[in-house]
Formats: sequence, C-alpha cells, structure tokens
Amino acid sequence: MGAANLRLEFRPVVGTEPLRMGEALPLPSAPRVTRLDLLLSGLALRRADGSWLESADWFAFLSAREGGSLTAEGTGTPEGDYTGIRFRIGVDESVNKSDPSVFPPGHPLNPQVNGLHWGWMGGYIFMAVEGRFKNAQHDDGFSYHVANAPQLMTVELPVDFHGGSPLTLRLDVDLERALAGIDFAKDGTSTHSREGDPLAARLKRNIEQAFRVRSTHYDVYQSPVLAGEALAAPAGTHPFTPAVTRRFPQVSLPPDNPLTEEGVALGRRLFHDTRLSVNDTQSCASCHEQQRAFSDARRFSTGAEQQVGKRNAMPLFNLAWHGSFFWDGRAPTLRQQVLMPITDPVEMNETLPNVLAKLRADAGVAADFARAFGSPGVTVDRLARALEQFLLTLVSQESRFDQAARKLTTLTESEKRGLQLFVTEFDPKNGVRGADCFHCHGGTLFTSQAFANNGLPLAPDDIGRMEVTGKETDKGLFKVPSLRNIALTPPYMHDGRFATLEEVVEHYSSRVRRSATLDPNLAKHPEAGIQLTPEEKADLVAFLRTLSDETFTRPAATASR
Repeated sequence: MGAANLRLEFRPVVGTEPLRMGEALPLPSAPRVTRLDLLLSGLALRRADGSWLESADWFAFLSAREGGSLTAEGTGTPEGDYTGIRFRIGVDESVNKSDPSVFPPGHPLNPQVNGLHWGWMGGYIFMAVEGRFKNAQHDDGFSYHVANAPQLMTVELPVDFHGGSPLTLRLDVDLERALAGIDFAKDGTSTHSREGDPLAARLKRNIEQAFRVRSTHYDVYQSPVLAGEALAAPAGTHPFTPAVTRRFPQVSLPPDNPLTEEGVALGRRLFHDTRLSVNDTQSCASCHEQQRAFSDARRFSTGAEQQVGKRNAMPLFNLAWHGSFFWDGRAPTLRQQVLMPITDPVEMNETLPNVLAKLRADAGVAADFARAFGSPGVTVDRLARALEQFLLTLVSQESRFDQAARKLTTLTESEKRGLQLFVTEFDPKNGVRGADCFHCHGGTLFTSQAFANNGLPLAPDDIGRMEVTGKETDKGLFKVPSLRNIALTPPYMHDGRFATLEEVVEHYSSRVRRSATLDPNLAKHPEAGIQLTPEEKADLVAFLRTLSDETFTRPAATASR
C-alpha cells in the first residue's frame, strides 16, 4: 500500500462499554475475561470501484492483557476513495504449518512475541479468550482457543475514507457478540478447535460478526513513553491513554502517576471546584476558560478576593512537553505548579490544610479520591496528582494548519504567504526577507520552551526569570509561549499589554527595545526592526489564525483513545 501511514486501533468492548479485564461482564454466568489475544493477517482496503488493495505479508498480534498492544500498523493508504476494510483472524495454511523459528525477534508471528504457537501440535492459535465464570457451585474457568484451517476467520467492514493522508481507524471487537448464545455449562468450558468441534465453529461465526468501525481519524497517534520505571496503576482503576499525534515530539509521561480514567475525572472535577479558594468563589477554571483554550481574557488575572496580579494567566495545553511552568519558570514540574495558585496570596489565597478539610467533608469527593487512588484518603499529594493527570490530557493538535499539513484542507494564498514569512529568516544582505518567527516558535509545538527577552519595556516590579534565578543575564526573560491557539488567547505577552495580534506583529516589526539581554535572534535585526509591509503583516496574522484548534475549546477537550 502507498506512502501515507495507516494505523488500526482495536478496543475490546461489551456492547458499547469498554471491556474491563478481570471484571464481571453483564452476561449470563458473569464471565470475567483474563486473556484476549488475536493474530491478524491479510489486511486489504476496498477501493470505490470494488477492487481490493492488498498488503503482502501483513501480520499483527493484538493482546488486551497488561503490557500488550491493541494497535496494528499498515503500510499506508494511497490517494483515492475507499469503501471498506478486510482482514483475517488467523493465518493461512502455508504460514500456519511453516517453521515459526524463521520469524525474527519482534515479528508478530514469533512465538516469543505472541505466545500463540502450539509447539507440540504445530500451528497457531488464531484467537484466545480465557477467563472465569460463576456456576451453581463455585467459580469455574473457560479457555476458548480458536485455531486450525476451518476456523480461519475473515472480517469485512464498510468504512468510507479518502487515502493519501495519515489515517487511524478505530475498531471495536465486541465480546458480547463473540460469546453470544454460548452456555458454558451446556457447550463446554474449552475448545482447542479439533475437527468437528461445534463450539469452535460457533465461535468462528460469532467472532466474524463481532467487529465494527468506531471512528475514522485523519492522523496517526503515538504511544506515550514513561520517563522512568512505571508505578502500577491503583487497584480498580482503568488506564487512560491520551491520543497524541505522531506529528508531535515523542511525549514522556510521569512514571509515578499513571493516567487512569478515574484520576483524570477527579482532576477535572477539582479543576472546576471553587473550594480550592479561600472564600469558595474561585476555581482553576475561573482564570483558565476552556472556550479561550484555557486562558484568561483579562489582562491581569484577579484573585478570589479581587486581588489584582501582575501577569496574564498562561493558556493550558500540551503541558506534557513543558520542562518548567509559569512565565518565570519557578515551578519545575506540573505537580508542583498546580498547588501554587491555591496558596498564592494574590490568587486563591487558601491553605492546603483548609482545602483538604473542605474536600474530606464531601462524601462524594472523598469517594472519588478512593476510586482514583485505590484506597481512602484525601491528601495534598493526591490532590496534586489528580490535577496533574487532568492537565496532561489537554492536548491541542487539530487546527486548520494541522489539517492542511495532512492534506485535508488548503490554506488560502494569504495564509501560505504568512507561513512562508513565519519560517523564513530575515537576512536582507543575502536577499532573504522573512519575519523570522521560527527561531522561538518553530516545530509542531510552536515554542522553543526556552526563556527569552523579546524586547518589551520592563515594568519595574517584574524582571522575569531573574526573580527566580537571581542572574542578571536572566533580566527580562520570560517563557516562550506556544503560538497554537494564539487567536483564541488574547491579550498577549506576560502582562497582557497587547490586545490584538496586529499589535503583536507590529511590536516585532518595528518596536523591539534593545537591551543587554535581548534575544540574539532579535538583536541581530536592524535598529529600526524588520519593517514588514502592511500586506506582510496581514498575511502573517492570517497564518497565525490557522493555528486555532476549535475542537479543543469544546467541553470534551481531553484527548483519549
């Protein structure tokens, strides 16, 4: 298949709800699935004319067990319209009877990878479903291994999409449908798909009908890595995997705070809880409004008791890539950052013991803490961890610019000219004329994550990064913000001094103030600035507006799979 990436993401479900491994299903005998492994082969895409585009030697191993993977990679979707997808569960006879030792380490058909090869009998198990169930006397077990040539399954599903762009197809495999009509007591608790086994034949028919396409996404998503040895998720919680595009740098998540559905939900609740403030009037969301990409429309954020700060609240998104927090970087981790506004005298002005007392007095909140962390207890550490989990899920990656990069839309001529200005050096001596934005705002995150003096006149009471480090060389340096969602997050700069993007562009065009710590990428420009023309300024603003992610401002902003 062609050049664009293709990714298949499978989700085991029971009806419409996600499968919880090891938990009782709402089915007769309340079965609990402890193993769900599949071998796939023969991926094919149906063109609009009815012909099939087949991928030679395509295989995938899926496992719903802890540490397993439920994703499979294709080799791409060439340009054109498609109306369906097809794959097999299992492998054909030539592969099934071949020597498994020929497959290299990491290959889906290597027995050390899949654990599905019957070494003493020859051949692979195509799909293994194992678990426990309740009968009249006690818990019992079941072990269904679907295998052998008569049970090679073919799944064909309708789905409309256009090729030539990165593509993720999300599919459900429904265990309720796979086990439909099966009575453990009557039909038996095991099958190894021997010849003439009616249970294996029934499972084959059921499984072929158990798949459906859930959604189509014109992007391909990465699997987050951990920055160290992973801490096990709390008992009774369920993993939360953020959907992060592969166009972004590899994301690294904290290993000692695994994301879970319960933890993220608790963090979201706390983010909107006004009891974190001294007079129960202000929440985190009060200064970080979702419709503004979690930023504040006021120039200076106002505290719970109407205290006026000296900085504009930074927007909250793509925080997993940040190495420090606040305009001056005084918080080295997100977990430390989330507690600081609570105790800051010009923000929430509350004490942590008081916050804990208020939360502990609410039985519902206390129960949410117990669910999120596997045991009772409302503590400062858990408060910080829950907020951290929620904030790490705020991923913004679906602007018009992103869609244009994936060939799903086209920028206007003005926007294209603005992009060219954005990524072009200002070097008139060599005949190069650009806006030179990319040095500080380059890459797919549109920020260097560094601190820079961008030529603003300083307020006497705010010297930036120097307040934290004490270094004269850090005077006037502030964190370089991302330009994603920039049109949604006015006012601009650390103190909100500019109300419009036009004012921002004019500053960089002609009003940069020189000083000893001015960033070299600005200090190299002529004294009078780069002097953009009116058309260039308009084009640059037009491009900046393409970075708005309207989907991110909707209520379900957390990106998950």
